[in-house]
Amino acid sequence: QVQLVESGGGLVQAGGSLRLSCAASGRTLSGSAMGWFRQAPGKEREFVTGINWNGRSTYYADSVKGRFTISRDNAKNMLFQEMKSLKPEDTAVYYCAKALETNYLTPVDSWGQGTQVTVSS
Repeated sequence: QVQLVESGGGLVQAGGSLRLSCAASGRTLSGSAMGWFRQAPGKEREFVTGINWNGRSTYYADSVKGRFTISRDNAKNMLFQEMKSLKPEDTAVYYCAKALETNYLTPVDSWGQGTQVTVSS
């Protein structure tokens, strides 16, 4: 079983940037699609970004296209999400996710514990 641990969240002003990291232990991530989801208070968890096993294909929710960038380092068993031009509506707990499949982020079989991102206006 893989363990996923997110870091990099925090409080930032609107227009600012943050970089989230997800470190994996227990098994390699290199054969799995990975991604990020988020959950705001009172809302359902939603897809944010995804990346296939070798990093050559990436997927973005419309709400973050052009502002967020997902990447991975399979040699270090790490996943990243660069977030720029942050908006108050980006405020949420962000979760790292690992899929059973190689190219698409479904179904998810492992979740991190989440990291809080708060964007002030």
